[in-house]
Amino acid sequence: MALRTALRTGADLGVNNARKFITTAFLRRLVPPLGPMPNEDLDTTDLESLEKYRSYTRYLRKAEEARNKPVWWKTYRSYVEKQDPEHDAEKVDIGLPYLRPSRLKEVKERKQMVKENKKNAELERASRLRTLKVSLDRVQDEWGKTSGPFHIQRLAEHYGVFRDLFPNALFLPQVLMQINYSQDNGGQVHYGNRLTPTEAASVPQISFEAEEGSLWTLMLTCPDEHLLDNEAEYVHWLVGNIPGGSVQKGEELCHYLPPIPPKGTGFHRYVYFLFKQEVRIDFQEDVRTTPCFSLAERSFKTLDFYRKHQDAMTPAGLSFFQSQWDESVSDTFHNSLNMREPVFEFIRPPVYHPPQVKHPHRQPLRYLDRYRNGKEHTYGIY
Repeated sequence: MALRTALRTGADLGVNNARKFITTAFLRRLVPPLGPMPNEDLDTTDLESLEKYRSYTRYLRKAEEARNKPVWWKTYRSYVEKQDPEHDAEKVDIGLPYLRPSRLKEVKERKQMVKENKKNAELERASRLRTLKVSLDRVQDEWGKTSGPFHIQRLAEHYGVFRDLFPNALFLPQVLMQINYSQDNGGQVHYGNRLTPTEAASVPQISFEAEEGSLWTLMLTCPDEHLLDNEAEYVHWLVGNIPGGSVQKGEELCHYLPPIPPKGTGFHRYVYFLFKQEVRIDFQEDVRTTPCFSLAERSFKTLDFYRKHQDAMTPAGLSFFQSQWDESVSDTFHNSLNMREPVFEFIRPPVYHPPQVKHPHRQPLRYLDRYRNGKEHTYGIY
């Protein structure tokens, strides 16, 4: 019975809301516009008399003129530019130069491959019998050489990596990294996947293609977990002067610290950056004490670090994962960092109830329940 009454009440409220909306719309129509409305000068009764565009180029030119024409109403673009003046501003590319391969060469190689595949009798038989197997490693390598860097760049922009770590700048991650926290693929770092702090507790295995004699810098940072400064980060790992692709042979400037997302703060982003060095760099000012279990010493800003060494290094690779609190975070705070664990909780405000009326109109039968204290009443012992 209470459910039926509540449904009727919702319908009645819908009618009341509709009446209010109609009244508001009626009052709104009484207010004259501040200027001419769009297409007000067009005669919609005789559409055949309107001038035809006759070509897409002419239509595009007219549309550009209409878009640039000043109007009296406020557009969505003006609202966005007022809130964020740097919206749609051109960003600086700080990455390695991208050499686009020749389109004719790609088409020629593709035709040659198709021609060879058609001559392969075993391949034709396997395709016909539906036993053809495609190597995923080969597909991964082909993706990394063609459209992979652009996909990674779009994902980094979607997750706000460039916005928070490299304001007004971006780069194309042309060097792909394979980061594994475990022997199987369960602990692999991709581009925004989720890993628990327990899975990322130890130093990962990292590999990437590098020329012999080249030098690299590897960094792991988190832009979301600083406890005192919203603009700062905590550096979790920093290795410089890496010869070739051997990370274990580089200079460890700050030893590895597992993810420490505080309880109640949701998912945090943990970003791996790979910088290609032009020359060997003296990182004496960036070295932390070993072992470094002080969050104050780990306070870090990626942009300041890059500006300090921008003449000798260039961003080349990027990978990141997301992580939220689990039991291992408490162990890291208490045993490794030797500090009390910060815990954030959301305190819900009490439910607001309007003043009680003596004769409620269009209310459910259980109207008085919201004003009771909820305690169980005792009526005496007999």
